[in-house]
Amino acid sequence: MNKINILWVDDEIDLLKPHILFLENKNYAVTKAQSGTEALEEIEKMNFDIVFLDENMPGLTGIETLHEIKEKKPNLPVVMITKSEEEYIMEEAIGSKIADYLIKPVNPNQILLSLKKNLDHSRLVSQKTTSNYQQEFRKIAMDMSMINTYQGWVELYQKLMHWELRLEEIEDSSMFEILESQKSEANIQFCKFIDKNYPEWFKNEDSPVMSHTIFREKIAPEISNTQPTLLVVIDNLRYDQWLTFEPILSNIYKKEKESAFYSILPTATQYSRNAIFSGLMPDDMDKLHPDLWLNDTEDGGKNLHEKEFLAAQLKRLGMNIKYDYFKITSQKQGKKLVDNFKAQKENNLTVVVYNFVDMISHAKTEMDVIKELASTDKSYRSLTQSWFKNSPLLEIIQQAAQLGFKLIITTDHGTINVKNPSKVIGDKNTSLNLRYKTGKSLTYESKDVLAAKDPKTIHLPSINMSSSFIFAKGDLFFAYPNNYNHYVSYFRNTYQHGGVSLEEMIIPFAVLLPR
Repeated sequence: MNKINILWVDDEIDLLKPHILFLENKNYAVTKAQSGTEALEEIEKMNFDIVFLDENMPGLTGIETLHEIKEKKPNLPVVMITKSEEEYIMEEAIGSKIADYLIKPVNPNQILLSLKKNLDHSRLVSQKTTSNYQQEFRKIAMDMSMINTYQGWVELYQKLMHWELRLEEIEDSSMFEILESQKSEANIQFCKFIDKNYPEWFKNEDSPVMSHTIFREKIAPEISNTQPTLLVVIDNLRYDQWLTFEPILSNIYKKEKESAFYSILPTATQYSRNAIFSGLMPDDMDKLHPDLWLNDTEDGGKNLHEKEFLAAQLKRLGMNIKYDYFKITSQKQGKKLVDNFKAQKENNLTVVVYNFVDMISHAKTEMDVIKELASTDKSYRSLTQSWFKNSPLLEIIQQAAQLGFKLIITTDHGTINVKNPSKVIGDKNTSLNLRYKTGKSLTYESKDVLAAKDPKTIHLPSINMSSSFIFAKGDLFFAYPNNYNHYVSYFRNTYQHGGVSLEEMIIPFAVLLPR
């Protein structure tokens, strides 16, 4: 193993001989420099792994030397050592991105700890994370076989997401593969749970908050006359993507509440998002609002009447409030709302439906560039995080914070990376979605689907007397036998929704207050 090369800069370097011998006995290589000028010469001659830099030196000061080092080698870690605890020195050093800050007198173990923290950090974190997940793996496997409540599945999914985000930061691909296989097994068990319990949720009081009850149960109680509320519904936002958005918001908003709720089936926008705004299941929308609801086989946009559905729900709930609704499907629309957002301060409720995440997932099936950028869940998270950081949506939220808005962030459904095809046959009126189908005389692999032969049992409209619904399980997607191989290669490893999986059904809801 190559030695770690340290440059130690101090005008009284000879007094540090015991420290240097201690490090050399630990197999570190130490180069000495007695001034800032000498240190800069050494940096030109050789590549160092880390620099220990005295702050108080004659000639070039430690701070001046630090600036010079950072100009030449911006990624070289520098540990500042000083007698002074004056705040302006600390601020100057920290502002120049020092790796660590030690106050004299330092002992050898402090130096060793700083080296471990800065140079061995990744390895130590990796080892600890791997060890902790190995212990947790057994517990998750045992829990999975025993879960029989909707809240139990929420907690298990959140635990899997916690480990996925931690494991993606380390370089142990074998652990990540084990987690992937554990997620697949969790989805198998979750599909069995949904198959058995989902129809009962509409009969019992003990049922989870779902798309059609989220407004009444969770959103309406947050709306007041004393503080305006901004409700942001980001289409297709998975729980793990929310976790990557949250740190970006932490400087302007503090989280007051977070929970998960269940998307209805199909986990598709026209069903789940219309259910949020109407407060109704699709069969009731079809009956009560035939002028606003369109079935799969009918021509026209299926989400064109969310504002009208919201108005009807507010009236039904007896909420006489001032509100507005915006659907953002382009950068231009987003910028327009940014420019005019101050006018929303007079509203009790401002609703913004933002479609960008949905655009990414659908563009992924169409564009090779997006396929490359979002080939895995990790890169998909990274892509959506990068978009959010630079989006008009973040600008809208920043304005909302300045104006004192309460912020609610949620979604209509999640999405899953589909990997395995399942053959299905239907007539020409069968719906086109890859994760669910509705139509008559559907032929399919029964082991691959959750089937609703009588849609009324799960409160979905029947298009005709013999209509049924089928939902793909896990990471499956439906493919027709015609031109099968082309179809499969085109859609494999794309993000789809409409079916039954933890990723699609268990979705985030968060309430935040301005800092």
